[in-house]
Amino acid sequence: MAVRVLVVDDSAFFRRRVTEMLDGDPRLKVVGFAVDGRDAINKARELNPDVITMDIEMPVMDGINAVRAIMAATPKPVLMFSSLTQEGAKATFEALEAGALDFLPKSFAEISRNRDEVARVLRSRVWSLGVRGLPKSRVVATHECASPVRLPSALKQRELSGVRVVAIGTSTGGPVALQQVLSALPANYPIPILLIQHMPASFTTTFAQRLNQRFPLNIREAVNGDVLEPGTALLAPGGQQMLVEAQGPRLRVAVRESMPRQNYRPSVDVTFGSLARACPGRVLAVVLTGMGVDGRDGARLLKQGGALVWAQDEVTSVIYGMPMAIAQAGLADEILPLSEIGVRLAELL
Repeated sequence: MAVRVLVVDDSAFFRRRVTEMLDGDPRLKVVGFAVDGRDAINKARELNPDVITMDIEMPVMDGINAVRAIMAATPKPVLMFSSLTQEGAKATFEALEAGALDFLPKSFAEISRNRDEVARVLRSRVWSLGVRGLPKSRVVATHECASPVRLPSALKQRELSGVRVVAIGTSTGGPVALQQVLSALPANYPIPILLIQHMPASFTTTFAQRLNQRFPLNIREAVNGDVLEPGTALLAPGGQQMLVEAQGPRLRVAVRESMPRQNYRPSVDVTFGSLARACPGRVLAVVLTGMGVDGRDGARLLKQGGALVWAQDEVTSVIYGMPMAIAQAGLADEILPLSEIGVRLAELL
């Protein structure tokens, strides 16, 4: 059965473009349109779609308030279309916090100048959200559903005592998941943290500022030459790659331009791989919700050096792709629900 999609946008031209791309995939079926947020609320109730694509800026009611109302009344997976500006970033994060699960730039040229690639990305995102549905953790308490893998307590404490860096990689669903993890960590957290979130270049500065305003840790976007320090979390800059290099006893960030073959910018694999070289066996890598397998190859390199790897469980993941790749490859030392990951990281104090 095809994933049923409601397309919401005040622009008839944009509605038509989205519909043409989605209709090219037999797995997807556009079942209706809405021209503003209020219309979207009504159509969501009437048509009961599997996924909603939603513009942010619309008359009558904007996309953010529409998402809040839909999630309160008839919860559905929502993919937002956003402008890649500072204001667009702010609005997108508000929409994600309101309940939207994913976002794409409204200017399709920002995805690719190849029309077929744009259609592929859009179809893949919509289909994945439709098949997955809303994470069960939004409805059922995680402790009732999760079956975490545990290390024996003595072994766990012995291995965790050697951690020098915590590195967290994520994609779809990550902006909200990272906030839940970081909320459990105090300002005096003794281990440097690296955050790798698939995100456009124009979004990461705003995202880092937003996180820094909300949580006790010092959180900022990484710049070339940054020293990894306790109490600080560095977010990989969008559109580039964040590596870690050892310089004597210190670890420093090296921000590099992406190579043509690197599909993710930033890439979890790139950061994890650099950590495997810079401080083998002294890393705790955490892979959260996300589409694809980014992080798996880097986690394998880390494991070969004796590092620890945690993965988010299926129940609490928005998209169980990246953490599933870790689990299926046999690389996960622990598989945990999102609600426990920050708490467990706090045990490293």
